[in-house]
Amino acid sequence: MKKLLIFLLFTVFATAQSKYPTDYFRSPLDIPLQLSGNFGELRPNHFHAGFDFKTNQREGLNVYAVADGYISRIKISNSGYGKAIYITHPNGFTSVYGHLQNALGVIDEKIKETQYKEQAYEVEVFLKSGELVVKKGDIIALSGNTGGSEGPHLHFEFRDSATEKIINPMFFGYDKLIPDTKKPIVSALLVYPIDEKSIVNQSQRPVSLNLSLQADGTYLSEKVLAMGKIGFGISAHDIDNVSYNNNGTYRTELLSNGKTIFGYQFDEMIFDQARYINYFIDYKRYKSMRQRVQKMFAKNPYPLSNIFSHSNNGVFDISANYNQINRLEVSDFKNNKTIITIPIEYSVQKTTLVSDVKKTPYFIKYDREANFEKENVSVYFPEKTFYEDFYLNFDVANNVLTLHEDLVPVHSNFTISIEDTKSTEKEKEKMFIASVNGNKLSYITTKLVGNTFSCKTRSFGKFTLAKDTTGPKITIAKPVEGKWITNQKSINLTISDDLSGIKTFNGYLNGKWVLFEYESKLKRITHVFKDEFLLEGNNKLKVVVTDNVGNSTIFETQFNRSQKK
Repeated sequence: MKKLLIFLLFTVFATAQSKYPTDYFRSPLDIPLQLSGNFGELRPNHFHAGFDFKTNQREGLNVYAVADGYISRIKISNSGYGKAIYITHPNGFTSVYGHLQNALGVIDEKIKETQYKEQAYEVEVFLKSGELVVKKGDIIALSGNTGGSEGPHLHFEFRDSATEKIINPMFFGYDKLIPDTKKPIVSALLVYPIDEKSIVNQSQRPVSLNLSLQADGTYLSEKVLAMGKIGFGISAHDIDNVSYNNNGTYRTELLSNGKTIFGYQFDEMIFDQARYINYFIDYKRYKSMRQRVQKMFAKNPYPLSNIFSHSNNGVFDISANYNQINRLEVSDFKNNKTIITIPIEYSVQKTTLVSDVKKTPYFIKYDREANFEKENVSVYFPEKTFYEDFYLNFDVANNVLTLHEDLVPVHSNFTISIEDTKSTEKEKEKMFIASVNGNKLSYITTKLVGNTFSCKTRSFGKFTLAKDTTGPKITIAKPVEGKWITNQKSINLTISDDLSGIKTFNGYLNGKWVLFEYESKLKRITHVFKDEFLLEGNNKLKVVVTDNVGNSTIFETQFNRSQKK
């Protein structure tokens, strides 16, 4: 039976691999590949959707088309993937290249053409198969650090062109380019009491279990003494032979008497399921201790397609005469495996560490809608805004709404409404609902209907009505007023806003709209001079920056330029 199970698992894995070509695609870089992030890695509010390739801590490396195809999509954004290029290949897959410094050749020309047509830096272009054709090995861009990147690297993905499912790049032969003979590392194993009646090692709170290395290379956890329903969680990471940093694990499986109780594997991912990461992990522990523990159970089922073969949602019901052999297996793509044996014994015990659940008058049933009101504030939760039932901390004092703490994961938007009958109509034009973090207020997109302001959010915390009557700031580090700057290739300005945040920025050179590129991390906009917009002698530059409630600031200067160089 054991041999049959191993054969079936191998057959499933081999079949998954055979779906994808392993020698069709080349590397997108011409340096040895090293990962700073891998497929399925745990990130804030999402699973990582591809590979992050290191670029020697610098920008400007050549980025290559990994196979023949055509540019099907280009997206330029201040956030997310920043400057990104999508290539659709004739074999049914699409490759994605993100955080680029800039595109090259006709691709860059297409971007600039669209930006000037739409008079916007942020644009998105969808192209047909015959418009921008590329060949395997063509240099399409330079690597960068744009968008939500926290350092120079290339974000790289494969997608199924028809379904938009994201696919683990390892299936396409990239496992050959990133040697890996090292086992995943489990840094923590936890056991969880599932309900108020459950006790584990005299605790109604999660308990960390000690692990001891055995002679055969496996691990043995300390004994679990339990009664009632319990579940397990692990904190784990993977390492390879060349990347020198911690990445995510590929497959984890919890077994009891050889039967799979709960497991997950990162072969493919669906974008719409990304938010489930907040239930996949112990969200409270992550927020309070910054440790990501992957739960091997769920109090309530949820449709994350990476979870497989679960029984009772991974929950063990420990009662008298319980006697089973439990094992946890953590694997990487190359099937390097770490195995932990977990002894569990039924035990009637007293509680020395009681539950830390704080009961309030406001109880949320996750599968029902709820609405709470106090003074001029109301909060509406649609059904299944959350993953589990819990007691909500809800209060309004001194015009500030306190809405729980960021220790409970929120899956979908809920609505906050605040009525204001005291402010004038003119004052309301500059008002919005803000989140409060100490002395800092952060803008939330807000609607005003009559006297009621409302917003949608997926975050807990404190909220209040705020007013912004101050325009953005525009500064220039190197003034050009009245100067001859014939040899200067570009002009940089710093733009910022203290409260509601920048919504738009527009530049005009001699009365014509010109492109300014925005680097949000540096709060800098840059215009690269083009002869077609410049005049011989005096040139006038105007920049208009507007915040999210309509306050505008205008910066104007003039400089001299000679077209004869």
